[in-house]
Amino acid sequence: MSARFLLAALLPLLVAGCGGSPPVADRASAGIDAEFARLQAALARDVPGRIADTPEDERRWTALAQAKITARGRAIRRPQLVVVVDRNPAIQQMRIVLAQPSGPWRSLGGTTVSTGQEGRHGYFITPTGVFLHTDAILDWRAEGSFNANGIRGLGLRGMRVWDFGWQSAERGWEDEGRESTIRLLVHATDPDTLEQRLGRPASKGCVRVPGPMNVFLDRHGILDADYEAAAKADPRYDAVLRPDRTPTPLAGNMLVIVDSAAGLVAAAQPR
Repeated sequence: MSARFLLAALLPLLVAGCGGSPPVADRASAGIDAEFARLQAALARDVPGRIADTPEDERRWTALAQAKITARGRAIRRPQLVVVVDRNPAIQQMRIVLAQPSGPWRSLGGTTVSTGQEGRHGYFITPTGVFLHTDAILDWRAEGSFNANGIRGLGLRGMRVWDFGWQSAERGWEDEGRESTIRLLVHATDPDTLEQRLGRPASKGCVRVPGPMNVFLDRHGILDADYEAAAKADPRYDAVLRPDRTPTPLAGNMLVIVDSAAGLVAAAQPR
């Protein structure tokens, strides 16, 4: 079943019902479950090294996401997917989480990532928070060019770069905790040299993801809810989006960055 078909099927179910049919909420839930299963199968098929959660891990990731979204005053008004990153140096992973205003939150699965590295000059600690991917900023794609060190910092040509704008981030090379502004991006990295470092802090403050996960997020429009709407009227946004995409009706626009180590530290503090 295609994503566009599911979108066409889901929308009427959220606003209308008819006598003698199953309750609208039940039919909408069935459509959401079908789309979730489609994406989960695609993730397993298309992303080598993807991480599938145990029920315990799923509860931990969804709880982290819910806590951060609530703390930042954001509301989940419809079922949507959010990308959750744990910058804890001992974790360094991401998940795609289905957030719902009612009903259980679920983890689609994820991969390892790299966030900001501490102790190197010019490297920042990736900030935590809820960051929105909106049409206020135009994304771009990697050129696949090599820098002075022979590294393709954004990955192969054509890889998507999601831009979350200027954000405050702690300088990782100073003990005083001073901050500067960085451009917070989610992007791929060099598959021959840097992708093998995923799973430990290594970036200058951005979130590095594996190439296959980059393609998955891009092809299914996981973070492109606003972009798909903007692309209908503005060809600049349509030019950024993949021509072969199959956008999910569960698309969202939230990047949630958490630090599970912070919770452990707080729990260990004397009372």
